Amino acid sequence: MAPPSPVQPPNPKRSWAGRLLVVSTARAMPSPGGKPLRLLQPIAPLGAGPVWLQVRGVKVVAGVRWVKVLLPVRPNGSQAWVRASVMVFRPVDLRVVIDVGDRRLHLYRCMRRLRSFPVAVGEPGTPTPLGKFAVAEVIPTGNREAFLGPIVMPLTAFSNVLNECAGGNGRVAIHGTSKPELIGQAVRHGCIRMRDADIQRPTRLVRGGTPVEIRN
Repeated sequence: MAPPSPVQPPNPKRSWAGRLLVVSTARAMPSPGGKPLRLLQPIAPLGAGPVWLQVRGVKVVAGVRWVKVLLPVRPNGSQAWVRASVMVFRPVDLRVVIDVGDRRLHLYRCMRRLRSFPVAVGEPGTPTPLGKFAVAEVIPTGNREAFLGPIVMPLTAFSNVLNECAGGNGRVAIHGTSKPELIGQAVRHGCIRMRDADIQRPTRLVRGGTPVEIRN
């Protein structure tokens, strides 16, 4: 994986992730006068690691480069513009595809499928949301016996039917499980569960900003 580059601007023909370096205002338009939508923090709220955002577009306005980023907020798919100068960037060649119907997670590098794993998905009343998202954080729990397993990967996705779940705000995550017998089923509240041994394999490669597509 290429290291972050403070000087190489993101090329819109490739997939990129940007690490936020300072507190920054996300705006509706690529302009200092654009409507402020959200104040972005450089420290991730759940795992306290660096914030990496998926880059969705690039535009130069009055000589200033701006990037459109996917935000980990409701509604799903929310995007905003930030100055490129407050970020460092890295190209992203990996992507995650989750087939809800087949209940499998596929890991791709460019167009080549690297691995495929069985998963559990949301039950019909609380389905896993469909769409194009990104990994927001990669959080080791430090506990192989934990209910969520040894690793949790919160996504930029939120449940479409739950505003609160287990004390959280309805955020959807890929995580391990203390109940491996449920893998391959449609259960619980919409997160994607993997066997503990399986989830440790993609997280050797996946980082914040990695694209995630969830489809039927």
